[in-house]
This record gives sequence, structure tokens and C-alpha cells, in this order.
Amino acid sequence: MTDQLAEQAAVTKAEIAEGRRAYELDREHVFHSWVAQGPFSPMTVLKTEGSKVWDGEGKEFIDLSSQMVNTNIGHQHPKVIAAIAEQAARLCTIAPAHVNTARSEAARLIAERTPGELNKIFFTNGGADANEHAIRMARLHTGRHKVLSAYRSYHGGTHLAVNVTGDPRRFASDHASDGIVHFRPAYPYRSYFHSSTEAEETERALQHLEETIVLEGPQTIAALILESIPGTAGIYLPPAGYMEGVRELTRKYGIVYIADEVMSGFGRAGEWFAVDTWGVVPDLLTFAKGVNSGYVPLGGVAISPEIFETFRERPYPGGLTYSGHPLACAAAVATINAMEDEQLVSNAKRLGEDIIGPTLREFAQRHPSIGEVRGQGVFWAIELVKNRQTREPMAAYGGSSPEMNEIIAAAKAEGLLPFANFNRIHVVPAMNIDDDLLIEALGRLEKALAVADGFVTG
Repeated sequence: MTDQLAEQAAVTKAEIAEGRRAYELDREHVFHSWVAQGPFSPMTVLKTEGSKVWDGEGKEFIDLSSQMVNTNIGHQHPKVIAAIAEQAARLCTIAPAHVNTARSEAARLIAERTPGELNKIFFTNGGADANEHAIRMARLHTGRHKVLSAYRSYHGGTHLAVNVTGDPRRFASDHASDGIVHFRPAYPYRSYFHSSTEAEETERALQHLEETIVLEGPQTIAALILESIPGTAGIYLPPAGYMEGVRELTRKYGIVYIADEVMSGFGRAGEWFAVDTWGVVPDLLTFAKGVNSGYVPLGGVAISPEIFETFRERPYPGGLTYSGHPLACAAAVATINAMEDEQLVSNAKRLGEDIIGPTLREFAQRHPSIGEVRGQGVFWAIELVKNRQTREPMAAYGGSSPEMNEIIAAAKAEGLLPFANFNRIHVVPAMNIDDDLLIEALGRLEKALAVADGFVTG
């Protein structure tokens, strides 16, 4: 690497050398998730700032992925970094049975923003265990066992959460023994119900869901868990009336409705929580990721008064050593306050309405490889196809393809860090990305889409 590039990248030769050593140690000792260990060649990251990332050789990237769609307020936000440092100097850790100011304040700030009266907060380490605890609460509250979950969903990688998941990541661990029943979701672009309009999709998807409930036996079903806007499964927005219909069915049959807001919550969808888009209030709401921009692991469950009453006198049989960890909660307090002070939720909505949505729709007019663009806030997906008429995906469901590998490589060559899954590229920047930087990132993405066009067959 040249001195000029080192200066441009704002990293030093010593940092690059340190990164190379870190890579060697990683490959020698670190076991990575979701990949075969041998052929994997992970990217080294030396530095992050705002919406930029520098790799192990000092190359600068615009982060259009928000990492795991969790750095909602960008990298190294000074207010959050300062809050973590201040908390570390004051109280690094304490057992969850004890009160600490960071956890109490984080709970207050979260409860003020959750819909309805979800005012009791149980803290976890992340989204997967938040969903596991929400299901446990629902089962104990109802005395029932079964859980309904949609196909094309993701709810976490721990044992129950991955079984609840409705995408191929569950296959290796799913032995159909955990009481999970999957149903087909409303997904207008690839309708399972042969719908030609949104109204048809809503009606037919709700009919299918109710038939599933009846055929499984409502008296056996504890909960229905649903991502308000599915994240890694495709960012496919529910058609008009669907979310309200799901809520009505859960009320009709006495089923606990769990809204999984792990990815879509805390401003990602241009609302504090995506369910706010439809005015829907669940019985339990799970969160993680954006609650503190992923700076320290944290998740949780927001609990309705009815379910809270189940455990007023009855001990809840569950807990975690790090529940409400002071460092994580201090980061959450600083993140939520920064989001409020800097009006980042409304900014996310503006970015989606004024920049991302219009630009992606223009791309769709120019690039035959784009089957559909969809999203809201800073939560968008581009569905890539080989043929718009047949909607043949650029990669088969459940995997990648040589074509998608080339498209993503082209994006990275342009200095873009994208989020890709199957045949889609997700446009999920931070809520506070500068307009000019976002426009530049989208311009770089369009160059990769030109590569995608070369694979179109019809």
C-alpha cells in the first residue's frame, strides 16, 4: 500500500500491520458463524466512523449495510462512546437482581416509545434470546405450547429461535419437535396465493392464516410471532390491512401476538417501531440491534399489562447473567437520546421518501435486472431477477450464485459495503448518513447493477 493511500484512508502503516496480524490470528483461532471455515476469507476492519469503514489495507468503503443492520446511528457516535466510557468508569457490571441507574433509565426511555401500554421491559443479550423469552412468557401466560411463525422469516440463531425462523438457516437444526407451526406470509411480489392485487393478497393470506389456526386448534396455540417488516428474509412490506388482520385474528382466538422488531425497530423503518406504521399494538414486542446501535450487545422484551400480571405473584422462570448490563444500557440511553435530539427517526423517514425510494425506482426503470424495489425509512430491498416476466431470481432461494457473487464483488470494487441475501441487495444505511454520501453510495451501487444487467436472459 502506498503512503498516499494510507493518508487518504486515515490509517497508518502500523495499523495495517496490526490488521494483518489480526487476520492471521483470526484464521488460526476464530470459528466464524454461518460459514464453512476453510474457504472463508473475512474482511479485516481497521477503523469505522459515521457511515465509513476502512479495511485491512486501508481502503475506504461506504457502509450501506449498517453491518448487521444494527448501527442505526452510524459508527463511533461520540455521545454513545462517551456514555460507555463514563459508565465504565462508574459501574462496569452488576448482577441483574440489583438496581442500576443505566438500566432503569433505558427501560423508561424504551417504554415511552413502545406502542400502547408495553411499559415493562425485560432485558436480554440480543434478539434471539429476546424472542426465546417472549415465547416462554406467552406459553406460561396461556398454558399452551404451539407457536405460529411465518415462512421467509428470521428470529435468531439459538435453538428455539432458529426453529421458529422460517428460512433455510433452520434446516440443519429443525427436528420438528419444538411446537412450531409455519404459515405462508403475505408477500405480494412472490405471492403464495396467486394474488394479482394487494387487496387479494391481504384477503387470501389472512384466510390461510385463520385456516391454519383452526386446523391446528386455537386452544393449543400460545403465540404468533411475526417480524413487522421481515429483515434478512426480504424487507417485503405487508400489504394494506394485513397487519391489522393478523392482530384481529390473534385477539379472536386468544393467541399472544409477538411483534419481532429486532431489525425493524428503533427508527429503521422511519418510525420508532415498524408496527407504528399500521397502529398495531402487540402483546409482546422484542427488540435489539438499533436500541443502542449495536455498540454493546443488548436486546429485550416489552411486555403488556395482561402478561405482566401473570408474573406479579408467580416467579418468572428465566434470566441472564448480563440482563440489563450497565454498559449496554448506558449505550442505549445515549443512543435513544441522540436519536431524539438529532431527530433521526424523522430523518430516516425523509431519507426513504426523498432519496432512497425515488432513486431505486429510477434504477428499476433503467435496469432490467431489478424485479422489484420495496421498503420504507432506511430499510429497502432490491430484488434481482434474470427475467422480469418469469421473476426467475438471480440466485435460488436459500443460496447464492456466481452471478450474485460477481454483482457483490463489483459493489465492493466501487468502495461500497453492501448487505446481500440470496438474490437481493438491501439498502440499509445509518439513519444519519449525509445526503451527499448516500447519493454517492447509490451511484456506486448502480454501477454494480449494470453488472447484474449482463445476466438478464429475458
